Amino acid sequence: MKTKLKTNRAAAKRFKMTATGKIRRCKTGLNHLMSKKAGNRRRGLLAGDELYKGDHKRITRMLGEGA
Repeated sequence: MKTKLKTNRAAAKRFKMTATGKIRRCKTGLNHLMSKKAGNRRRGLLAGDELYKGDHKRITRMLGEGA
């Protein structure tokens, strides 16, 4: 009997799969020490980013999307 692939809950909170199959991630550096960062920099950090190419296969598996 084959077991189901479970979603890694920690990964599910950090990454989101787009409709086209890309994986989005949050940028780092938004949690503290914000007063020293420029507004342009803060706004740039708010926008998500695409996942690095080398991590795509591993994170896809953690999200339960592929076997």
